[in-house]
Amino acid sequence: MKARKVKKLDPTTTLSENAARIVLVRVGELRSFAPDALDPDATEVQHDMRIAAKRLRYVLEATGFCFGRSATTARRRAKELQDLLGEVHDADVMLPRLRQHRQVLRDEDAEQVRMRAGDAEDLDPELASRARHRTTYRGLEVLEVYLLARRALLFERFIVLWRESEKRGVWRALERSAEAERERAEEVRAVAERAERARLAVAEAEETRREAEEQAKRAAAELVDAERADA
Repeated sequence: MKARKVKKLDPTTTLSENAARIVLVRVGELRSFAPDALDPDATEVQHDMRIAAKRLRYVLEATGFCFGRSATTARRRAKELQDLLGEVHDADVMLPRLRQHRQVLRDEDAEQVRMRAGDAEDLDPELASRARHRTTYRGLEVLEVYLLARRALLFERFIVLWRESEKRGVWRALERSAEAERERAEEVRAVAERAERARLAVAEAEETRREAEEQAKRAAAELVDAERADA
């Protein structure tokens, strides 16, 4: 999943302001996958949410100190989400491979049993009972049942964690902290810009005053020279 682009990043501004902009985008990205990710069959959306949680977690590990307690709580929740959805994804990857492997074994056994039948008009069930992988199927089926049950359990835990995080306002609290930090940084920059404009205005006025004094001196000197010439 391609990450959302963070706009207005500026290396000349403070870390906290840039971090706030990144955090706001990453939180929005994470929350955008709900409620679709709460559907048990939405495996791709759940995988994308896991990646979004990982991105948010990483940026908070580096810059969370800019946002206080809300960042600590959100970072922990993001890690829990990442871990849970990671295990769910592992099951989603393993299950089709497991089914495919079982099918390959069955196809191999069916081919061998057919060859053993030779020119017989019908197939003797005894041949199938002696298939090479006959005992493997059961183990693979048991493993599949285990993975299905474990995925269901992990998904239930994910649902509880997400709803609890929303109810407690974990993400919203982080957003408020990031927005406050961004606004504070913008206000500090605005004050600094006003101060700089005032400084430039004062410097310009001072330069104008000096030029006026120089002109006055030159005019006075010219007047003295003129009066001497008249005398």
